[in-house]
Amino acid sequence: MGVRPDLRSGQGVRFRTAALCAAVVLLASACTGTTEKKSALDWSDCGDGFECAKLAVPLDHQKPTGEKIEISVIRLPASGEKIGSILVNPGGPGASGIQYARGADSALSKAVRERFDVVGFDPRGVGDSTPVRCLSSGDLDTYVGLDSTPDSPDEVTVLEESSRRFASGCQARSGDLLAHVGTADAARDMDLLRAAVGDSRLTYLGKSYGTQLGAVYADLFPDHVRALVLDGAVDPSLPPLELNAAQARGFEVALDAFLEDCFTAQDCPFEGPVALARAEITSLLRRADTTPLSNAMGDGRPVGEGWTALGLLTPLYDRQAWPILRQALGQALKGDGTTLLRMADLLVDRREDGGYTNQTEANMAINCIDANYPRDPEDFAAAAQKSVKEAPMFGSYVMWGSLPCAYWPVKGESKEKIDAPGAPPIMVVGTERDPATPYEWSEALASQLSSGVLVGFDGDGHTAYLTGSACVDRLVDDYLIDLAVPKDGTSCPKIG
Repeated sequence: MGVRPDLRSGQGVRFRTAALCAAVVLLASACTGTTEKKSALDWSDCGDGFECAKLAVPLDHQKPTGEKIEISVIRLPASGEKIGSILVNPGGPGASGIQYARGADSALSKAVRERFDVVGFDPRGVGDSTPVRCLSSGDLDTYVGLDSTPDSPDEVTVLEESSRRFASGCQARSGDLLAHVGTADAARDMDLLRAAVGDSRLTYLGKSYGTQLGAVYADLFPDHVRALVLDGAVDPSLPPLELNAAQARGFEVALDAFLEDCFTAQDCPFEGPVALARAEITSLLRRADTTPLSNAMGDGRPVGEGWTALGLLTPLYDRQAWPILRQALGQALKGDGTTLLRMADLLVDRREDGGYTNQTEANMAINCIDANYPRDPEDFAAAAQKSVKEAPMFGSYVMWGSLPCAYWPVKGESKEKIDAPGAPPIMVVGTERDPATPYEWSEALASQLSSGVLVGFDGDGHTAYLTGSACVDRLVDDYLIDLAVPKDGTSCPKIG
């Protein structure tokens, strides 16, 4: 599994009226794009105040009258005076926008929820929206638990064979869909959804991979943009293996930040310094490679190096999970990998009954079609060897995780920079020690977008909005509600 999120674009007819409108903040009430039409969706109650619907879209947008697939949509109506709808995407690719919207109170502030219908959707290929399927749950257990730091030709062969099986499984079970799950296809679906909910222009919050989806949307439909918040951005200009390498470095930075914080806690299993703690973790991973850690979950899974590494990096996404990581590492150093395994299950969306959502499969399918990956495994081997020099803990793991793309049945498209000329100001938010989407990516996307506005946060963890920074929250809310555009380069201070 590539741990990373990923990317593409296309060109649409562009007008400059939207940019002019958004620039005139004093006329925001006339320029919000909220001349709503009656929704074209057949909404029905689906519990807890939410309404659900299905949107039919073309399988191939080049053949709009051809075969249709369904996009699953959920809505939480605005609780106050309504401006319009806000579409949300949590990233992945492969994460469920429906589940994200169901947690709307942690995804969007109360002020935003008062003024907007919160609309979540599973992008094509994901969750309840004509999903990509590739492997059985047992085969996914094997694949996710692979040793992605091969120490011998035999281990490389295992990786290659497993990656081929992943790709061939997708072809066998989802072949007709694979060529049509790219980000540009999802962005076109999103424009149909925008129109279906009755909004003349799009208001959107995208996190992680969701920033790529939002940026591609703006490039395709700049005149349909009202306000986009792109939090924890992906850099669309990077070739895929360079993107992997940058993400691996991001996890290294986050690990060092975790360790420095760990030394201040009474339950830290390390005494420091960072170099010594890193050596102990490296030794732990090597031991797990030969002698798996114990697992008290009762499912019989050996906690080898693959599961151990995944369990290590998962809590790095969220500073609030660092106490759990301290506990998990303390247990693992004594031979118990149960908590690390539970953490890994959270990231790959493995349920307690042993089943999986299709997040891992959709992640691979979208990544592989969105970029032009090498077709020779030797290129991955060389990139992994190079990456280890800058990211000794995670370089090989992240790099080899994309190997199924070398065997993918549909060739991916080369990336291009995304500039979205004619779009109104687009807010890009970056966290300085974000492990999964390094801050440099947010800087890059903001500079590539013709109307990009960068807001930085001196913080830890993945993404910034509603993670504890009152500064970020205020700037995002003011932008979404009132179209108040922050100054480019604004920096929000470290919490505490």
